[in-house]
Amino acid sequence: MSQDNKKEIERCFHVLDKIINDNSIPKNIRRAAKNAKTEMQSDEDLTVRATNAITELNEVNEDPNIPVHARTEIWNAISILEGLTVDN
Repeated sequence: MSQDNKKEIERCFHVLDKIINDNSIPKNIRRAAKNAKTEMQSDEDLTVRATNAITELNEVNEDPNIPVHARTEIWNAISILEGLTVDN
């Protein structure tokens, strides 16, 4: 794995951790962020991991009760993950 990919994964983890640790965000959305982070830590191919994490985040992104700041953070994480799928 390239050094750039490692940096992007760390950036993504930082964004996901912000979501996970924000108690103003509904539990189902925090759980999806945690699942996405766990998915990124698996041993599968990077593209597969990133795609699975994107899918997890997209599911909760459609929730009408999601706070605006949480939606923005999810978009940030998805953007980083999409960059990882393109680079591979």
